[in-house]
Amino acid sequence: MFWSFIGLLGSATYIVLMIIPHSLASIFTRSGNLSHIDARYWARWTLFCSRVKVTVEGADNIPDVPAIYMPNHVSHFDVLAILGYLNVQFRWTVKKELFRIPLFAQAMKRAGYIMIDRTDHTKAMASMDVAAQRIRDGASIMIFPEGTRSDDGNIQFPFKKGGFHLAIKSGALIVPITVLGSRDILPKHSLSTKPGTITLRIGKPITPADFESDINPLINAVHEALKQGLAGGE
Repeated sequence: MFWSFIGLLGSATYIVLMIIPHSLASIFTRSGNLSHIDARYWARWTLFCSRVKVTVEGADNIPDVPAIYMPNHVSHFDVLAILGYLNVQFRWTVKKELFRIPLFAQAMKRAGYIMIDRTDHTKAMASMDVAAQRIRDGASIMIFPEGTRSDDGNIQFPFKKGGFHLAIKSGALIVPITVLGSRDILPKHSLSTKPGTITLRIGKPITPADFESDINPLINAVHEALKQGLAGGE
């Protein structure tokens, strides 16, 4: 529990110190880019305080255009590792429950994160329209296709379809990201963290147009890419 306390203390200290400049910056920059950069350094500081290192493999697979990034999800530390070390301007899709947290909700709104209501299909699809606009505005989108964290570290399947509808609608590339090592640091249902290393393994971009708007083969292709990432392949 020691490193859990140190990580939480470091994270909270950063938030207290940076909340005012973060809020001021967001007033003058509607794009959300500065807010995202601020969040990146918050994530790095929290990881540092928790004694968690992050390595990135396959950075040359990052396209130079806005894309939809799809990582597997096994730990809360996935979010910190991706936010801190994926050198991309992106916006998260976030379940609506997180938008009820004071201060945190305001920060996410300022950064342009997209609220997803999983209980209402119509609202969820409307959120994909918002995400498509973010892509047109030049930002990438980050979506966990599993929808929630895996209990055992295996990839949960079938995936949620919203992100794939977004890919077909927008024509944006899908970039699979396999996250390794985070479950050893903080597994689901645990409150105790321990030091370690997280690897972000970035796969080759997948082009939705290659699947002729057929969502199921596209889903299978992303699933296979993440499985290969877990196995150490491309």
